[in-house]
Amino acid sequence: MDLVEEEIIKYRNGKISRFEDIVAWQKARLVYGILFKSFKGNRDFSFKDQLFRAQLSIMNNIAEGFDRRSRKEWIQYLYIAKGSCSEVRSMLYIALDNEYLTNNEFEELIVKTESISKMLQGLIKVTKENYKI
Repeated sequence: MDLVEEEIIKYRNGKISRFEDIVAWQKARLVYGILFKSFKGNRDFSFKDQLFRAQLSIMNNIAEGFDRRSRKEWIQYLYIAKGSCSEVRSMLYIALDNEYLTNNEFEELIVKTESISKMLQGLIKVTKENYKI
């Protein structure tokens, strides 16, 4: 069983009681830390600002949607977080093309953001199934 499946099972079984328990949120937080270190000396401030805003949007939409306690809003916020995750991945390609990241940094971040996106899709799916949306 992979991490995505474990996350969905925990959610389905009601073992997630706060947004900090959501692995997708935890991973998004880790990615933010990696980005912060990787871009610390980068002087392309507008690019860096947009990248950080998109990454923070993943975390914040998971948190806000979870605490809204409405299934419809939860799904909406998960979709927004997933869209922000795609934005981050797109920007990682630009960062690689502009040599803001090494190939290794890029690969690590792509793998992590793809995993977050899969987790978010799984949470969307199980929420829709559980509530017949």
